[in-house]
Amino acid sequence: ISEREVNMNPIATIKIKEMYPKAKDMRKHYKEFDDLNDFILQISSPKETLSDKLTTISQIKKLANILPKHTKKAECQQVIQLNPDINIFPILKCWPNDGGRFITLPVVHTKDPNTGIRNVGMYRMQVFGKNLTGMHWHKHKVGARHYTEYKKLNRKMPVAVILGGDPVYTYCATAPLPDNVDEYLLAGYLRQKPVKLVKCITQDIEVPADADIVIEGYIDPQEDLIFEGPFGDHTGFYSLPDYYPRFHITCITHRKNAVYPATLVGVPPQEDAYIAKATERIFLPLLQKSIAPEIIDFNLPEAGVAHNFTIVKIKNQYEGHAQKVMNAFWGNGQMSLNKCLFITDDEKINIEDYEEFARKVLKNFNPKQDIFYTKGPIDVLDHAAEKFTYGSKIGFDFTQKFKQTSSVSVFQDVDIQSFVANFDEITDFYSLLEKQIPILILAIQKKEKIATFFEKFIKKIDVIPFKIIIFVDNDINIQNLYITAWITGNNIDPMRDTFIVEDNKKQSCLIVDATKKTKEIDNFQREWPEITIMNDEIIKKIDKNWDKLKIGNFVESPSLMFKKSK
Repeated sequence: ISEREVNMNPIATIKIKEMYPKAKDMRKHYKEFDDLNDFILQISSPKETLSDKLTTISQIKKLANILPKHTKKAECQQVIQLNPDINIFPILKCWPNDGGRFITLPVVHTKDPNTGIRNVGMYRMQVFGKNLTGMHWHKHKVGARHYTEYKKLNRKMPVAVILGGDPVYTYCATAPLPDNVDEYLLAGYLRQKPVKLVKCITQDIEVPADADIVIEGYIDPQEDLIFEGPFGDHTGFYSLPDYYPRFHITCITHRKNAVYPATLVGVPPQEDAYIAKATERIFLPLLQKSIAPEIIDFNLPEAGVAHNFTIVKIKNQYEGHAQKVMNAFWGNGQMSLNKCLFITDDEKINIEDYEEFARKVLKNFNPKQDIFYTKGPIDVLDHAAEKFTYGSKIGFDFTQKFKQTSSVSVFQDVDIQSFVANFDEITDFYSLLEKQIPILILAIQKKEKIATFFEKFIKKIDVIPFKIIIFVDNDINIQNLYITAWITGNNIDPMRDTFIVEDNKKQSCLIVDATKKTKEIDNFQREWPEITIMNDEIIKKIDKNWDKLKIGNFVESPSLMFKKSK
């Protein structure tokens, strides 16, 4: 059920999308967002001691009563299990090829062993036994850095995981806060009342007293890692298995009648897409104040799964201003993991209307002059890069140039069908010229490198009427632009998979190879993951019981989109 309810969202997402046009403009109506970001900047600015920060906070009347408080009695400790068994909870195996059952909404608490500063993050946990799970924190995360510090000190690392309680805890665990900001200060601000914390029973760490469930334990940094995964991740692909720390459970406490929360991620849009949208809106003022004041707005398209695509609108003041903003993004926090960055200075353009955006920005786009590359850290879940967590990035400068470059006309009378008929490898095409967008999408049965194929392709062209040509595998429905964009963002390493060509009139075009990469054709050495789709047994079971579930009109399984294409 969750696959459809989340992926197609016949109930919840429809309501969210109805509210979103209002929600996306809430920064204009609520000054609290600016206050929130002033607050974050205050508590994250360098100061000598924590007391210095608290002195600064106390000067702000609204923030005086939001600091975490401590209590000795807590709802989360109504039931205490000193002989813990994690299997008392209905832990999900989300997708058919998952490596096991995973806790998918854990709010994980760790402390820096040197400073004592708390971090609250969200790292999935695969169940390996009644008191053993994995702890899947990526190398760029604060939890992983704390782990490294405990390893240096040869000390066991206390960890506490909460589930449930005030939903703001779950959100704050995902929020891109500066490293030295306590997430429960943010939670207190959002709640406008302090978070009450209680000390764990078996570990020297504190958790919210109103949590539904608390899982206490430790990680021994000197212990061998455990082979964890695969897992159907928020990219829509299975994240590859790898070695992660072992989390030993020493105690489980919970409320009476506790609620076990879980989420399911996969091919977007899923629930996490709307958490990302909330973060996008809430943290825009912080980007403006701490990274680049010339930013007017930015957008994380759902199909970009939070780190593949970012659209930024700026006030363009000088030559190279767009590149300055690119470097600011790629050099800061979680934005450093962004793969494709699109910069515009058109203040009237709607950066959430992707057809309008493409139509306007590509009008004067010259691929040969307006594309910029760099290399750096990338998301752990990026499967297209040659190296794990390291790859290339691409920036598109769609701003008006102070020295105007030549533009390419859009041709509407090109007979693409007759042209592509000359190539047996091309199984389908979709030209966006009729929308005044100079993009061509080609589905191909790949038999050789795309660059090699394109050498034959371009010999038959006098003028290329497109500014971007995208190649995808022939099992992708290219008429679905959302899915095509999603596949493209996931399947490219920009420096390797994009190249610029010129036709006989010196007009340039960007070629994008968004096909799967293989060892045989592309000399790609890493394993290429599969798309997360549901198996036939579950699909048939839900179809059979749909009417009994009373969740609205019948919705076909989104997985069939990929099954039918094979």
